[in-house]
Amino acid sequence: MTRPDPRPISFNLFEMACVGHISHGLWVHPDNTRDRFNDIDFWTSQARLLEDGLFDAVFLADVIGTYDGYRGGAETALREAVQIPNNDPLVIIPAMAAVTKHLGFAATFSTTYEPPFAFARRASTLDHLTRGRFGWNVVTSYLPNAARNFGLEDEVEHDTRYAYAEEYMDVVYKLWEGSWDDDAVVADRAGHVYTDPAKVRYIDHVGPRHRVAGPHLSQPSPQRTPVLFQAGSSGAGRAFGARHAEAIFVGGHDLASYRDVITDVRRQAVENGRAAEDVKAYAMAVIIVGRTEIEAQRKADEFALLSRAEGYLAHAGGGGIDLAAYPPHMRMADVLEAEARAGRDHRNRTRFYRADGTVADALHEITRFDRPPFVAIGTPTQVVDRIEEWVARTGLDGFNLRQFLTPGTAEDFIELVVPELQRRGLYRISYEDGTLRERLFGQGRARLPGSHPAARFRGGANLGGSRTAADDLVPTGAVAG
Repeated sequence: MTRPDPRPISFNLFEMACVGHISHGLWVHPDNTRDRFNDIDFWTSQARLLEDGLFDAVFLADVIGTYDGYRGGAETALREAVQIPNNDPLVIIPAMAAVTKHLGFAATFSTTYEPPFAFARRASTLDHLTRGRFGWNVVTSYLPNAARNFGLEDEVEHDTRYAYAEEYMDVVYKLWEGSWDDDAVVADRAGHVYTDPAKVRYIDHVGPRHRVAGPHLSQPSPQRTPVLFQAGSSGAGRAFGARHAEAIFVGGHDLASYRDVITDVRRQAVENGRAAEDVKAYAMAVIIVGRTEIEAQRKADEFALLSRAEGYLAHAGGGGIDLAAYPPHMRMADVLEAEARAGRDHRNRTRFYRADGTVADALHEITRFDRPPFVAIGTPTQVVDRIEEWVARTGLDGFNLRQFLTPGTAEDFIELVVPELQRRGLYRISYEDGTLRERLFGQGRARLPGSHPAARFRGGANLGGSRTAADDLVPTGAVAG
């Protein structure tokens, strides 16, 4: 299927600084190197590969808690390497940036638990070190264990987390966009002035959750505010994405539902004074490619054979049914009844449990990676036909490529799929110069547009006061010699 007006499609590699991200059980495959994730060479070699393949970015997921809801503890998650052990994604970015010139880096960081002032400095540092290739995936965190790790009894209620996030964004915007003028750094050697104090402001933020004086500790980075990614299909999540995000990761059950979510977020973006095209949309894609259909299917069969139901059940989190405790032939309706009698309510966690199916059916369903709609298993021509169809029918701008093998998944995509995409004019043939934001939105747009809510703080507008660092200067002659 060829679209009448083909446009380049964006691809990021979906990553996480751990052994087991979302393809549970595959770390044991003899061609998988996931167990080397603590080795800096693992990340630098992968970055070089992705840049050779002209990927937009490596997208780094993260969690700040353990999946300890299944069977009442973390034992299964630890045994199956379900996102534990895992490392800080922000820390590995400089190593990858040092061996690349164009590849972007989008890292996950939560607005719920850590103070905004410290994160704002880390983000600016990364944007400096990467020369404007940093993006932030804004999340509010959802694991109960994460809340307990930061001193709370339980996770913060869903919509309350988004309310916290709104204030968090105000604080970092004030620091990134309002605290320093672009020409604040003068580096005047003769006059012994590095930064003009009159062009650096305190932000004096006082809100319901945060009090931040400022000024920002970093001078303006190439993008000032990193490219803003966000995932959330709930009402609060969509509203937040429509207000803040430049790229959203959407969910749905079929192509029509994905299109509906994308259309709704872009409609809300316009209602917020932004342009619909200011919001890019992405989904996760399973792409298993071979030179022949038989080769591609053989790979898929291998992956299915190694997939671990225990890992997926642990990943499902609190309330996951211990299916191993029931006979494979037992009907799920009877299992759910038995769980209810034991005081375990699964009414809101039945995505994989069809009441008219069996335990064996549920185990098969939960380990599936070929769940539609974004699954393509076949030859390069067949795979790209599917990709074109997905984009044409949903309005998606790109995909996060799900990994099964590292580096095999990316190698297959680069060797077999990229040339076919390029042949159809759907993939770049070289990188354009510029920042990550410019790659997504065009040359000359390294900074957020004026319609974005962050722009209201530029030039020191709408801060908590009008104090600059020059106001701190002691009058001449007031300092003892």
